[in-house]
Amino acid sequence: MTADDFKGMPVQGAARIHQGATMGQIYNAALRARPDVPAIVDDRISLSYAALAQLSARIARLYGARGMGRSDTVAFLVGNRADAVAAMIAAQLAGLRSVSLHPMASEADHVFVLQEAQAKLLVVDNAAFGERARTLAQACGVQLLPLDEGEFGPSLMRAAAAMDDSEVVVGDDPTEVIKLGFTGGTTGRSKGILHTHRTSVTMLQYALATYEWPQRIRYLVTTPISHAASAMILPTLMRQGTVYLCNKFSPADFLRRVARDRINLAFLVPTQIYGLLDCAELDAADVSSLELVLYGAAPIAQVRLADALRRIGPVFGQLYGQAEAPMCITYLSRADHDLAHPERLRSCGRVIFGNQVRLLDKDLQEVAPGEVGELCVRGPLVMEGYLNRPEENEKVFAGGWLHTGDMARMDSAGYLYLVDRAKDMIISGGFNVYPSEVENCLAQHPAVALSAVIGIPDPKWGEAVVAVVVTQPGASVKQEEIMAYVVREKGVVNAPKQVFFVTDLPLTALGKIDRKTLRGQYWSDQSRQIA
Repeated sequence: MTADDFKGMPVQGAARIHQGATMGQIYNAALRARPDVPAIVDDRISLSYAALAQLSARIARLYGARGMGRSDTVAFLVGNRADAVAAMIAAQLAGLRSVSLHPMASEADHVFVLQEAQAKLLVVDNAAFGERARTLAQACGVQLLPLDEGEFGPSLMRAAAAMDDSEVVVGDDPTEVIKLGFTGGTTGRSKGILHTHRTSVTMLQYALATYEWPQRIRYLVTTPISHAASAMILPTLMRQGTVYLCNKFSPADFLRRVARDRINLAFLVPTQIYGLLDCAELDAADVSSLELVLYGAAPIAQVRLADALRRIGPVFGQLYGQAEAPMCITYLSRADHDLAHPERLRSCGRVIFGNQVRLLDKDLQEVAPGEVGELCVRGPLVMEGYLNRPEENEKVFAGGWLHTGDMARMDSAGYLYLVDRAKDMIISGGFNVYPSEVENCLAQHPAVALSAVIGIPDPKWGEAVVAVVVTQPGASVKQEEIMAYVVREKGVVNAPKQVFFVTDLPLTALGKIDRKTLRGQYWSDQSRQIA
């Protein structure tokens, strides 16, 4: 047939023929896969696929009984619990907008997010966050739905038990906003990020096509399900695997769980990997079941990644994304974690098929090969925009690209190397200094366990490079030695003008180094008087 043969054919419903699936539809299909097999396991309960499907359906109807209508916003303040996962799935089935509050965020952050998102209902782990729940209910007027019995009423599972557990007839409009994410807020007021089914389904498809998933997944969740770790739950269910939930990470506990449950998939942030490497039990632990350890959310020191490959195994895969284009912009595969090519351990991988990526200068022109530019992306992975922030949308979508704020370069083989966040770059004496490059240098010093590099105002240099260093246990090193080491390895421009030694570094709720807090600590009158 030719195009002319289609002329005059009826077009009724044509707009729906090519529309994508919704997350509710995908969950309904996934939960039918293996009725009697464990789907979600935490330290208290285990839910089979059938039980998870029934509980999710009941909670979806409970939302309706509590007055929640389609596209209303439900918020979650929960730990890593099986019933919390069911409540999050139920929100997808009910067609609600979801927003997760990070368990470690401040009260002010929680109030801001609830008010900005206009949340009507808060599902809360009241055993852990009862006091915070009382405050939020009073400050924001949200209805509380507690996971456990107590002052806020019957537990979620008891309240849901009265509801119908048959499969929910879900919505089929992929253009609905289903998720509100919020930026970390470490550089100012947090922004709400609007995601439709399109973003979530695209992320799911890219991840399934790109990551090297085990055949029968046994996934251990060790970071909050409110953030990146939850992205691997649905792929695990779609591949008929089992999700194991750990509510609080410790290196020794992680190693015990891997050995006991024969875990073959995990997601870790770099600080957790460092904890494993520094754990006395690692070398004697049985980690032979691990097939894929995904990591991301923050830069990782090349020397420590190499150590992890030697001691844990060639099982690491790095994902790169951001809240505005989640998880799946680039991927550095297990095979690319090759000790014979150590330079690639600095890379965040190659662009995942389906994304368009360009490195642009301040005039929105593509930089020359090998040069540093801002990493910008297009494609169905990108958010709809920011909630109620049209002026921010204009900035972040300038020139028809999502501007990630990450500075990067690309080599001739297509590997991308993040050099730093644009906002973290230090301009010292007219030269650009990228903190992550100095931190990677410091990580190779035998006395340095962890470091953070920031710029502080300086009358001579404009900004002075300052290193905040945590030393290895028992190690002793002087400021002058650190400065001389960087001069030797990276040149005088990158060398810190001052070094502060501390016992630990402040971290954000996501486990990243909190540079905003560090700047607040060291932007004092005294620290500005650097010679």
